[in-house]
Amino acid sequence: MSLSKEQLMLEYVKCMKDTPYALKTYLQTYDNTVSQYVPLQLFPDQVSLLEDYDKYNENIALKYRQAGVSTVTAAWISKKLVFAKKTKPEKILIIANKLDTSQEMANKIKSFVAQWPKWVGADFSNEKNAQKHYKLTNGSEVKAVATSKDALRGFTPTILVFDEAAFIEADSDFWSACMASLSTGGKVIVVSTPNGYDPIYYEIYDQSLRNMNDFKITEMYWFRDPRYTKDLYLVKTEDIIHYLLNKEEYSEDKILSWESIPFETRNYDDLKTIMDGGYKPCSDWFERMVKKLKYDKRKVSQELECNFLGSGDNVFDSKMLQSIRENMVKDPQNKMMGNSLWIWKEPIVGHKYIMGVDVSRGDSEDFSTIQIIDFDEREQVLEYIGKIPPDVLAEIAYKWGNMYSAYIVIDITGGMGIATSRKLQELGYKSMYVDGVDLNNTWKYDPKALDKIPGINFNNKRVQIIAAFEEGMRHKFRIYSSRLYNEMNTFVYVNGRPDHQKGHHDDLIMSISIALYVGESSFSSLERVTEQTKSMLDSWTVNNNESIKDIITFNPVIPHMNQDRIKDNSSVNRKDYETYGWLFGVR
Repeated sequence: MSLSKEQLMLEYVKCMKDTPYALKTYLQTYDNTVSQYVPLQLFPDQVSLLEDYDKYNENIALKYRQAGVSTVTAAWISKKLVFAKKTKPEKILIIANKLDTSQEMANKIKSFVAQWPKWVGADFSNEKNAQKHYKLTNGSEVKAVATSKDALRGFTPTILVFDEAAFIEADSDFWSACMASLSTGGKVIVVSTPNGYDPIYYEIYDQSLRNMNDFKITEMYWFRDPRYTKDLYLVKTEDIIHYLLNKEEYSEDKILSWESIPFETRNYDDLKTIMDGGYKPCSDWFERMVKKLKYDKRKVSQELECNFLGSGDNVFDSKMLQSIRENMVKDPQNKMMGNSLWIWKEPIVGHKYIMGVDVSRGDSEDFSTIQIIDFDEREQVLEYIGKIPPDVLAEIAYKWGNMYSAYIVIDITGGMGIATSRKLQELGYKSMYVDGVDLNNTWKYDPKALDKIPGINFNNKRVQIIAAFEEGMRHKFRIYSSRLYNEMNTFVYVNGRPDHQKGHHDDLIMSISIALYVGESSFSSLERVTEQTKSMLDSWTVNNNESIKDIITFNPVIPHMNQDRIKDNSSVNRKDYETYGWLFGVR
């Protein structure tokens, strides 16, 4: 249909002002279900996304798989390109973890640019027309790059697009450089499905929620998409996958159908209220997608439910982390040393305390940390984190170790912990773990332990040590630190090995893990032997009960145990052990 000059001017202005109208009127997408191109259709959440792109300079889209966000974003960018003036061209830079991903977005944009009518006055330039970098006749251009320190070299964007941002392997320095590259009035668009608590996408989202940046969040959920919710219903369950695998266990009164409610009249505030009451949304499309994902909870959380918690390769289960956040994390009773040292509980006489120490150089990216746990109550009681030299860390450990009469375990992997360990010995601290002691026979005295450097080699037992902490959390061990909780959120499997995400830390996890590991392997077996021996002795008829109690409380295996915290044992010595050792099967 031909338009007069006046009609073209009116149409041009209308397209400039009304982006949804322009995209729906002039652009098409390929529909696999009918094997042909069809007019670009937009549902309400996509219209809201376009309006946010027009209105705000900084945008982040939280999306599910097959939300059509990449398509709609590419269509919006194509409009910005073809309607740009020659005096103010648009420079689009697309960044993704892989070049193929960024080029795919660039190709979508190119396809939409080719669909705009000739009267908009822009076409492809012969000057540069490659797959990863092309120009238009009005001076606008698009460049696709993979994440690298050279990604921004020689190109100053007006619109910066991060595609699948949660999967970009970069740190905060890279992000800062990208933001600094934007020219005055430039825009940035961050698009992704969640991938745990990554250092770029999640941090932008989290800071936006707390009003720490200017990003506008556009949240998109599958249960508001008309393509996938014709038969929408809700199930009262804690785990939607359990329902899908065990439908026969759910009665009809636990299912609410929304199929009869037309999409246009659905009230999503009411839906949220129902979901807050313990219901999960479901549909035939959702069930098919879950089946394609092989009922993998992590993938369903990531691809469909837009959940940060549980969407990454987290070492710690998402439900566990949620329980910690809701039921355990709390402010300490005391904060000391410039907020570096937190105390939740004062020492209790007679309780067994274990201190875990993870040592850094004091000038690197890592932190030195101290954790003290109450092994009797199975809880965290003290935490320290800071960047200090190893000898200064030893002085802090000495002070608080004496305060709690704690058994100290130091990570001596890499050598930095050795300086802390030696300094503690120099200060006269006695109660320290020595690697190589027979932990399966804690009553067996090992004279060679005195010649060894106190500490534990973490790398030799990394998996077992981390597993001890994870198992402890599953068996009612309590942590209270928000700092430790945050590290647990970003502690993932990297190439099958438990480690922190890039740009994050795991120092607090390391120190509490070695404390729990040694506690479980040393103290638990010691308690079992003691209880067995006590039961045996209690069955005998003896006259001198007090002397027997003294013998039982003597602990010869844990090297140099602080004897001042064991009540009424001042008369116990090595000779007593040699005399009565036969009671414990030593001879």
